[in-house]
Amino acid sequence: MALPQLSDEQRKAALEKAAAARHERAELREKIKKGEISLEEVLDSDDPIANRLKVSALIESLPGYGKAKAAKIMDELGISATRRVKGLGARQREQLIEVLSK
Repeated sequence: MALPQLSDEQRKAALEKAAAARHERAELREKIKKGEISLEEVLDSDDPIANRLKVSALIESLPGYGKAKAAKIMDELGISATRRVKGLGARQREQLIEVLSK
């Protein structure tokens, strides 16, 4: 399937929208890192920014967790590396909270 041909205005608007979304995700990750927002709040949120955040990025945002620990946890829980928060099942959410709240 070919990509649609966008006018310069449409392309510019799309780029601005994508940049704004990246900025909002970065702000959310910073709030998680500082402890202003808990893991449970992010997992239970209806916020589209939180729902589109990759689970690996969410784990890496927590203090004391990096790429290696995040990958290990996700592998142990059977969560795909490309999974986003909204795509998690109820059991996976419970397991994440249990493992990361220790």
